Formats: sequence, C-alpha cells, structure tokens
Amino acid sequence: MAAISPNGSANPQASHDVRVLGGEEALAQGWAQLPACYAIPAVAPSLAEARLYCERLAKSHYENFGVASWFLPQELHQHFFHIYAYCRISDDLGDEVGDPHISLLLLDRWQQELDVTYAALEGGKEKPCHPVFVALAETITKFGIPKHEFSDLLTAFRQDQTVGRYESFDELLGYCKNSANPVGHLVLYLCGYNDGERQQLSDYTCTALQLANFWQDVAVDWQKNRVYLPREDLRRFKVREEDIAAGRASAEFTELMRFEVARAHEWFERGLPLIQQVKPELALDIELFSRGGQEILTAIEKQGYDVLRRRPTISKLRKTGLLLRALAGKLRSRKRS
Repeated sequence: MAAISPNGSANPQASHDVRVLGGEEALAQGWAQLPACYAIPAVAPSLAEARLYCERLAKSHYENFGVASWFLPQELHQHFFHIYAYCRISDDLGDEVGDPHISLLLLDRWQQELDVTYAALEGGKEKPCHPVFVALAETITKFGIPKHEFSDLLTAFRQDQTVGRYESFDELLGYCKNSANPVGHLVLYLCGYNDGERQQLSDYTCTALQLANFWQDVAVDWQKNRVYLPREDLRRFKVREEDIAAGRASAEFTELMRFEVARAHEWFERGLPLIQQVKPELALDIELFSRGGQEILTAIEKQGYDVLRRRPTISKLRKTGLLLRALAGKLRSRKRS
C-alpha cells in the first residue's frame, strides 16, 4: 500500500523507503520527525524528572489544556499532566509523522511501553524508560486505572492509519468509543468516579465533542484523506466526495451538515445530566467543554453549514463569555448550598 502524505495524496517513494528500511531504522526515522523529547531514552528518568517532563509538555500546549487546570483541585494537577502527556504524544505519533506505516510502528512501540508499565506494576522485572510512563505508573496506581483506557486510544490512532471512510454512523460511533470516550473515563477516574452510569454520560459528551470537531474540520480532514461523514448519509443526501474535494457547499451538502449538526446537539443533551452528578470543580469543566462544543455547532449554523470554504471557529471574546457564564453558575450553586 502506498504511503499517504499529509495532503492525502499517495507517496509511493515514501512507502518504498520504509520497506527498504529495517524496523529499527524506520522507527528512528519516525522519531526524527517528532520533537526530540518524544523519543524513548535508553535510561529511565527519576520520578521527579518524569513529573517535570509531563508538566512542561502539558503547559507548552496551554491552550488545549489550561482550562482544566484552573478549576480542578490542586492535588490533581500533576496527574492531569501525566494523562495529558500520554494523550498528546499518542496523538502525535499517529498524526504528525506523515507516513502510516511508520506511525503504526511508533504506536506499537508506544504500546510496548504501556504493556511494560502495567507488567511492572504487577511485579515484572522490566521497567518503562519513557518519562511519560514513569510518571503515569504513579497515577495508574493511585487511581486504579485499567489498562484498556489507555490502549483503546492507541487502537483509534492505529485505525486512523488504515481507515479513512466510515460506512455508517454506528461505525463512526465505534471509532469514537476508542478515540474520544476513554479520555472522559480517565478524567472520571482521577476525580474518584468509576461507575458505569457516569461513564455512559461522559461517553455522550465526549462523542458529541468528537462529532463537533469532525463537522468543523470536514475540509481539514479531507486534506488528510479522511472523511468522517458516514457514507450512508452522503448517499441519503446525494452528496459526493467530489463536492468536498472541490469545496462546493451545495444545497445537498448544507442539508447533510444540518442533519449532522442536529445529531451532535442531541448527543450533547444526553450528556448534560453528568454535570449534576459530579463535584462542582469537575462539573465546571464538563459544562465548559460541553458549551464549547455546542458553540462550534452554533458557529457552523451561523455560516449556513458551509464548512468547506471557511473553518468555523469560536472567537476569544465568545470563549471568555462561556467561561464567565460557567463561573456565574458555579457561584449561584454555592449560594444555594
């Protein structure tokens, strides 16, 4: 299979180069295309060094992570850094290399570190070397997090290397089950919740956020040779992939997007009861992420569902408004209690 370049075109030369390289050489080539700090060192750092590594990585992507660290209890911050660092690097191994074959090798190597981490916690002699896993072992032990919550994410990132189309909405939900929902579970574990009812409500919210991002990024994903709009929906609304490629927001396309946006709104609504079932600090984060995702959908609506010519975004002023609204709700709830 020819390698797929970041713009979605086939790159036979890259595929040939990878086949010629041995496994370790291909891995070295992959690590070289990522930040140097991502590579797995020969010698494991101390726990203190590993903690600092995760904190620096999380704070270097502050826009993606910072809101969560504002409101959650101080004692959880470090563990959120560990979780974030794992998710950040896992995502980049899949999306930032530009060659599916090499990404798969990197993800398999990352999986090995995860396997070694859990085996070591059960008494195995081999220890992980990457700072993320040195730090993560502490978090796993403290909060009793099962291995599949981490490995499911890697399953989704592997899927991105080989699957670029989804026949049905159910198939897309299967992808979201691995790509989005584990993140919500991990947050719940850190906050002391591991019951199925809250996890299900979290799944609704995380899936809704994933859908909102898909509908926001239809044109961006096309450049990666990915179409998350289910084929059954494309046929139903008589939309062709050629319309997406041409950036043509036809009447049929806008009706399709109207349908998908409404469906994502429904999933957000299903997840909102979780806000009333968790601690106030976590409730604030859930409300912020939920309302932020809904604002993405509103932005799509405001530009007539045309996500092909211009990517819908939320302004900084609007983000500030969402934050103030959530804070006001928290203060009202405190006065009532």
